Amino acid sequence: MTAIDCHLPGKCDTLCPVKHFYQTHVRNRETHMHFFVVGLGGAFGAVARYSISLIPYKGDFPLLTLVTNLIGALVIGFVTGIATKREWSENTVLFLKTGVCGGFTTFSTFSLESYTLFQTHRPALAIMYMLLSVILCLAGIFIGVFIA
Repeated sequence: MTAIDCHLPGKCDTLCPVKHFYQTHVRNRETHMHFFVVGLGGAFGAVARYSISLIPYKGDFPLLTLVTNLIGALVIGFVTGIATKREWSENTVLFLKTGVCGGFTTFSTFSLESYTLFQTHRPALAIMYMLLSVILCLAGIFIGVFIA
């Protein structure tokens, strides 16, 4: 089976998800650039996050994580706002939002998605998303530690 062969020979049409994904994303040069800019931005974000973790702080409260999350939320909010006003390129937005902010903190994305749900007048969905995110992610930590 080659990369573009269907996983269901003889039972596939043009809507086959594997073939469709390959034809629209893997062979697409623009998508290759998207992966590159996201990866590059992610590297910058991860290094920035690690740099913050090197600040000498000895308290019990996770202050550096809180600061990281606040900075990430501020940056992703700023990038979202300015990208709309200035019509930034898709690669620039992907580099900054998905790459840098994603590598720096995923909490910024969580915050932006929650904000967007409130802004689009879906407060019940926003609250459900926030509660489920916190509860399920904490449960994931407990389960991960338990099975380790």
